[in-house]
Amino acid sequence: MAEVGARPKVPAARRAALRAARALFTPLLPDDYLELINPLWSTRELRGRIERVERETADAVTITIRPGFAWEGHEPGQYLRIGVVVDGVHHWRAYSITSDPGRPDGFISITPKLLDSGVVSPFLVSAARPGAIVRLGGVEGTFTLPDPLPRRVLFISAGSGITPIMSMLRCLERRRALDDVVHLHSARTPEDVIFATRLRTIAQRHPGMVLHERHTDRQARLTPADLEELCPDWRERATLACGPGELLDALVDHWEAEGDPQRLAMERFQPVIGGDETGGEGGTVRFLRSDLRVT
Repeated sequence: MAEVGARPKVPAARRAALRAARALFTPLLPDDYLELINPLWSTRELRGRIERVERETADAVTITIRPGFAWEGHEPGQYLRIGVVVDGVHHWRAYSITSDPGRPDGFISITPKLLDSGVVSPFLVSAARPGAIVRLGGVEGTFTLPDPLPRRVLFISAGSGITPIMSMLRCLERRRALDDVVHLHSARTPEDVIFATRLRTIAQRHPGMVLHERHTDRQARLTPADLEELCPDWRERATLACGPGELLDALVDHWEAEGDPQRLAMERFQPVIGGDETGGEGGTVRFLRSDLRVT
């Protein structure tokens, strides 16, 4: 079955009226006519209209989207699936939501970074324009701010790993909860830092936030060995990290050896495939309809 957008939050009275009117329409339904007038009025799946496309870096843009119906909300750090049509084919991809959940206009934003070998990211980064309609899947993800908020927080990010953390920072700023936050971020050059202006502005505006940028064109890559210098009390902080697998693996090892793994939360954009070197023991798969068993 083809993937569809999330079910929109349509007011109960409107949905009841459409249900009653369906008996009077054939072969098209009231929903079909509504979609002809305005695609955002679809009651079958949630859609959105691109309102703005803002360049962040040479290979990343922030796309601001107006949902067709009231946005049910998200937790900072979560992601959703975006459906777009590229060369006549529907494609779905997951992107972190980079906007603050408390945004007063109800808009949401994503910030895709170009993947040369991809299909959707080149379209979004180079071809997406205001006015285009996209399909919106449901909100997912467990990489969110702890509740209640910890007194001290450490963020660690690299490259596009900043995207879920940006939503968290915007949320913390709105809640006036940036009293003791350290953020370590790595990118190749200062110009490659996604949200560079926003990050630096937040740090300048809030004395309780410390931002350390590591630019790998002239500095070594960020590793756990840098923590003692950049954030000496890292063991006492709730830590949220997102970035390349190599960095996250190193953080896991470090927290297990030197800290408390329960204080470390991470988001991986790519799954860990293969598990440990010993591999699994295998098993039997049974197909219910045919009762076929495969070992």
